[in-house]
Amino acid sequence: MPRLTKIYTKTGDDGSTALGSKQRVPKDHPRVRAYGTVDELNSIIGMALAHGLCAKLAAALPPIQNQLFHLGSDLSFPPEEAEEFKVPRIEQRHIDALESLIDEMNEELGPLENFILPGGSLGAATLQVARAVCRRAERRLVTLAREDSVRPESVTYVNRLSDALFVMARYENLQRGVSEPLWDSRE
Repeated sequence: MPRLTKIYTKTGDDGSTALGSKQRVPKDHPRVRAYGTVDELNSIIGMALAHGLCAKLAAALPPIQNQLFHLGSDLSFPPEEAEEFKVPRIEQRHIDALESLIDEMNEELGPLENFILPGGSLGAATLQVARAVCRRAERRLVTLAREDSVRPESVTYVNRLSDALFVMARYENLQRGVSEPLWDSRE
């Protein structure tokens, strides 16, 4: 467990930051953008939880937040150094758990017969924001993967998580008895 004794270091005042390995890179480096967006996603999930979600989602999301910390820590190391530092990583079991959760919720939801708009209850709307940020995180990982190595499990996990967040938003509306706002293609 890292121990933080001082929050500010002043070392980033020049527009650089240290990766997990202490290598300094610009703060807008693709690796920093990738793990920064994962951090933003984690914060929005925390906000959704703070709004008060149904019991199933309130239980499912904290482990996902922990897994996002795994992903962020993995992304903060250049791939050749992550092994050396024994960084926690996203594994196939995390992806499998998301798929099981999606399948469970979809059984209760039934098929989607129309596109829906983000909204409904406050919790569902916040989960839709999380879904949109998750898609951005996925794009950041794909961009990083063009320049540097990114584990395929990381990209798959983020892709699956965006699907899960979409289904969670629908599920939250169902549990709250709030109708899903439907897209009207004629307006």
